[in-house]
Amino acid sequence: MTEKIDMDERLKVMAGQLPGVMNALSGLHSEVVKDGVLSARTKELMMVAIAVSLRCEYCLWKHVPEAVRLGATREEIMEAVSTAIVMAGGPAVAYGSVVVLKILDELNV
Repeated sequence: MTEKIDMDERLKVMAGQLPGVMNALSGLHSEVVKDGVLSARTKELMMVAIAVSLRCEYCLWKHVPEAVRLGATREEIMEAVSTAIVMAGGPAVAYGSVVVLKILDELNV
């Protein structure tokens, strides 16, 4: 596992290098994660599950804290991880048991 990454800071750096692309992505992200039929919290939990399935540690450093900020509990996050395990198998177990648990422990959730 890599060191803890401040993804918000890294995204700002990327925005300085690719402002058009990152502004477009930011607009899309803002539109997708706002409350709709599904709550923003539910969508963040979905992104946690997808990040575990895709084995994107950097995505997890962004989406686990955001899910917590939106009120998701450790149990809800781990249930999202369980859905990723069904879809992605052993690699999802590895990411859920190492990366997600480390992030939750650091957040004291």
